[in-house]
Amino acid sequence: MRRYGKHTDEDDIRSRPNRKGNRPRTHIRPKHEDAAEGLVLTVDRGRLTCLVEDRVITAMKARELGRKAAVVGDRVAIVGDLSGKKDTLARIVRIEDRSSVLRRTADDDDPYERVVVANADQLAVVTALADPEPRPRLIDRCLVAAYDGGLEPLLVLTKSDLAPPDKLLELYGDLDIPYVVTSRAELESGEAVERVREQLDGRITAFVGHSGVGKTTLVNALVPEERRRTTGHVNAVTGRGRHTTTSALALPLAGADGWVIDTPGVRSFGLAHVDPSRVILAFPDLEPGTEGCPRACSHDEPDCALDDWVAEGHADPARLYSLRRLLAARERTDGD
Repeated sequence: MRRYGKHTDEDDIRSRPNRKGNRPRTHIRPKHEDAAEGLVLTVDRGRLTCLVEDRVITAMKARELGRKAAVVGDRVAIVGDLSGKKDTLARIVRIEDRSSVLRRTADDDDPYERVVVANADQLAVVTALADPEPRPRLIDRCLVAAYDGGLEPLLVLTKSDLAPPDKLLELYGDLDIPYVVTSRAELESGEAVERVREQLDGRITAFVGHSGVGKTTLVNALVPEERRRTTGHVNAVTGRGRHTTTSALALPLAGADGWVIDTPGVRSFGLAHVDPSRVILAFPDLEPGTEGCPRACSHDEPDCALDDWVAEGHADPARLYSLRRLLAARERTDGD
C-alpha cells in the first residue's frame, strides 16, 4: 500500500471519477429565507394540506427534514408552487418551534410517543353523561396529557338530557377546570354552541373524546361550512360508537377568532412519555412544596415532601389528592 508523508502532492492522490458528471454532494443546505409561512391543516399519507395566507395548498415534506414529521397545527416554511391550483405540490423545508404538543402513546408499555397536535393552547375533553357512560379514567389521562404538553383543559359534557352532570363535576371540582354542559335540545337550538364558542374565542382548541360522545357533531355545529359525517351508531352492548374522524383536521372557528382541531375518537390514551415533574407545573399552589422532594420523586411515595407541605397548611389537601389521582392514572388502564 502506498504511504504518503505530510507534504504530499495533490496530483499523487488518487480520486474516483464522477461518472454522472454532476456536482458532489454537500452537507450545506439552503436556508430558504424566502419561504412562505404556512399552517398545517391536515395530514394524509404523506401529503399535507396547509394554509398559506388565504390559499389552501398541498405540500410534501422535504427530504432534508429526515424523520422529523409535521403534524396538524404546526407552523411550517414552504417553498415551491404556492398557487393552490389543482395538481400542484409545494415543499415543506422547515418546521418552526412548537409552543405546545399534545402527545400520546398507543399504550403504557409503548415507548414511542406520537404527537397528535402542535401549538394548540387548549384541550377540550368531550364526554357524554350517558349513552355511552362517562369514563373518568380516560378523562384523567387526557388531563394529564394536557398538563404535560402545556395545554389548558376544558371539559365539555354532552347529553345532559339523559343524565345530570353533578356527580362528574364534583369529581373535578378541586381542579378548577372550566366546563360547559350541553344537551341535545340546546345543540339543536344553537344555545349550547354559543356557550362553547365563548370558551374557544381567540384560542386554538384541540377536541378529544372517545367515539359516540358527540364530539364531531359539536365540531360540525361550530364550523357549519365544514360538515363532517357524524357517528351514526352506538353499540348497545359495548356502549361505543364507530370512528368517523380518521385524521386530525384544523378548522377556522365560525363567528369568532380561533381554530378548532378535531381529532380521531380514542379508545385509549397511553401516557408512557409523561414526566411527573411536568404535570405538577399545572398545580402552582403545590409546586413550591416539591423543593424538599427526593430526586425523581413521583409525588406519590412515602418520602414526598408534599405531605408535610400540605399538612402545614400551605395548600388544600383536596388539591394534593387531585394531583395524585391524575398521576396514578398513568398506572391504570383507561377502562378502569
